Amino acid sequence: MTAIKKKYTVLNVILLAGLGMLLGGAAYSGYRLAGISAEREQVKEDYSLSNSVTFGLFSIDQWRDRITDVLSNQIQDYHITKTQQKDLLLMVEKEIHELVSKTVAGINQPQKGLGGKLKKLAFNTLVDSAELQAQVRPFAKTIVAKISSPESEKRLKNIAGSKVDQLTSQIYDSVSVANYTVTKYVYKKYKVSDPATFNQRIDQRLAVLKIQLIQYVCVMLGCVLAALVLWFTLRRQVHLQTPLFIFALLFAFVMLVTGGLLPVIEVDARIQSLDLELLNGRVEFKNQVLFYQSKSITGIVETLIAQSKPDAILVGVLILLFILVLPLLRLIAKGIYVLSPQKTGRKGIVRYLTFELGKWDMSDVMIVGMLMTYIGLNGILKSQLKDLNIHTDSLNVVTVNGTSLQPGYFIFAGYVLFAALLSYILKRVSPDDRL
Repeated sequence: MTAIKKKYTVLNVILLAGLGMLLGGAAYSGYRLAGISAEREQVKEDYSLSNSVTFGLFSIDQWRDRITDVLSNQIQDYHITKTQQKDLLLMVEKEIHELVSKTVAGINQPQKGLGGKLKKLAFNTLVDSAELQAQVRPFAKTIVAKISSPESEKRLKNIAGSKVDQLTSQIYDSVSVANYTVTKYVYKKYKVSDPATFNQRIDQRLAVLKIQLIQYVCVMLGCVLAALVLWFTLRRQVHLQTPLFIFALLFAFVMLVTGGLLPVIEVDARIQSLDLELLNGRVEFKNQVLFYQSKSITGIVETLIAQSKPDAILVGVLILLFILVLPLLRLIAKGIYVLSPQKTGRKGIVRYLTFELGKWDMSDVMIVGMLMTYIGLNGILKSQLKDLNIHTDSLNVVTVNGTSLQPGYFIFAGYVLFAALLSYILKRVSPDDRL
């Protein structure tokens, strides 16, 4: 009989050790999730700052540089084609013919003075106007050939280029210094030297972090689910219910803390590409971030309390009390209630926190509120960004709405469900079902 009892005790210890390992796995997952989420948020903030519309699409300097490139390419590619030479020849001929005709007509007008009459006589004697008109075409060909020569084209390109440089030197905006500082900082931080490499490296890093977040969320929720399954299999072992319930409270605590610290919602609106056709060239802007913000529940509280408006501070305090502090106090009260003797620890404030204050626990309301906020923001951004999607022959604009729920939301939602299950179990378990 003693051997059987000893074997049974060893089995209990093994089961509790297994629960401890699951709890450690959940806690470690929460720790890693906090670190990965912080890194991801920092990477996205760097990306959003470097690709902000303030330093890109809304920057006069950026437009100046891109338009200058288009004009420079047009100037460098400048060349008078055969067709243009023919058209130019006709225009030059027309102008010279009109000039000769006006000159001859002016000289042949009636002259009053002796000098004018002598000039008219000399012109009509020495110059044949028909022969002069016949010389127009060869002269026009000479002019066009001179204009079309490589030397003239090079001279014209230099003149046009100098005028463009003179104009662009007078165009600047006030964010050029800030843009240079930000660009230098992020390029040094990520060890890149150009925007394309920077964006590629950021995308690769974000993809890795996303996979890691999913993995650790699954590990945490998997540990909780495994603990629940183990608890369910031991539901008839009355003497194990108290330690199992304490372990469950610890799991709930880990989920509450993790869900409160991790980002719950992310708002990301950007112009993926803007392609404008200008003077047979293209002005392009890529990955222009219009707005980015990522918030956790604690981050929301900090933002509200930091406001100068009393109503915002009040809302922040209420969220802190009823979403974070009260659930934590109720978890502690449940632990005290389960571990305390029936007559000493199961009355007064402990019992009140355990059973009566459940209706003031607003964590479930927070989950619904965040979901409705996500649906509302996502709908508004989709509607607004849809109006920015332009597709014409000369302009093509593509927008992206990256608003999404983050791991903190799902973990906090898991806590809400888990805490509700614990409250249900506690009401059904007999007060004497303890070790």
